[in-house]
Amino acid sequence: MTFSVDVTVRGYELDTQGHLNQAVYLQYAEHARWELLRAAGLPQEKLLADGIGPVALEVTVKFRRELRGGERVRVTCCFDYGTGKTFTLEQRVIKEDGTVAAEITGVGGVLDLTARRLVPDPRGRLAALADNPGLLTG
Repeated sequence: MTFSVDVTVRGYELDTQGHLNQAVYLQYAEHARWELLRAAGLPQEKLLADGIGPVALEVTVKFRRELRGGERVRVTCCFDYGTGKTFTLEQRVIKEDGTVAAEITGVGGVLDLTARRLVPDPRGRLAALADNPGLLTG
């Protein structure tokens, strides 16, 4: 099951054409990622106490349909781990009628805050700290 959060588009997030501003899609995606970590039992304070933090290394947004003020959307989030220091993030912003408004893909990692280097096994490091590690994979 893919993790998701619901968001309502607010008026102050709109551009001059009345559409959701393009930068806000990234904020929605970031919100969903942090909510996923929190739901897994990894709030920011816990990660900082362990000396690590998630980092975005690459992000691509494909805008599919416009969003307007007052619309409710569901923002999904799924981490897909490989064998290296990075992992893929797959996210969608989905309108109430099921239409995909945006697809957000990225590459992330877990940064050792002291060494300033990516940890070698992000899946294992996060899972070892998590209360609910099953949420960390889709």
